[in-house]
Amino acid sequence: MLNRVSGPSRRSGRLIGTALAAFTLIAGSAGFHAGLAEGAPPRTGEMAVFDVVAPPQPAPAVEMRDGDGNVVTLDDFAGHVVVLNFWATWCAPCVREMPSLDRLQAALGEQGLRVVPVSLDRNGREAVLPFYERIGIAHLGVYLDTGGRVSRAFGTRGLPTTVVLDAEGRIVGRYQGAAEWDSDAAIALLDYYLDPES
Repeated sequence: MLNRVSGPSRRSGRLIGTALAAFTLIAGSAGFHAGLAEGAPPRTGEMAVFDVVAPPQPAPAVEMRDGDGNVVTLDDFAGHVVVLNFWATWCAPCVREMPSLDRLQAALGEQGLRVVPVSLDRNGREAVLPFYERIGIAHLGVYLDTGGRVSRAFGTRGLPTTVVLDAEGRIVGRYQGAAEWDSDAAIALLDYYLDPES
């Protein structure tokens, strides 16, 4: 049976409810603008869930292979902001995301950005090269982690996972899941790391 509140208790309940609603609105607004605070990248749109790592953390020392079988380390990208994306051709969200990473590299490559898509496909280049050709990937290199060691070193829990490294090679943020990496929101976020003095 529903108990009705009356008299002063009912008025108090309304006041408390109004106060809680106002607090929620203010807190939500503060959370929305948290990414715009001084010293933090702008996190709007789908980038609102970009997980900023502060202070930046050293990246693990890892080795991967490129499409020609050469060993590649993160030191090879020193001085660049790196968008390290863990993916696979059998991962449907990864497949949807990959063209936007290709466009991102084309858009910001001359500003010092390097998109490094690390494939976890067990068949390595035999899986990746035909995939690149089929969907028209033109600006991305081939990087392979067939044994999953690089992925494990970065603590990935699913695909796709993207880790952003600053020009000093430190982890500054993570994004779990697929994103439109050439969207205005993503480019604004990455611009923050490309030009930290602005």
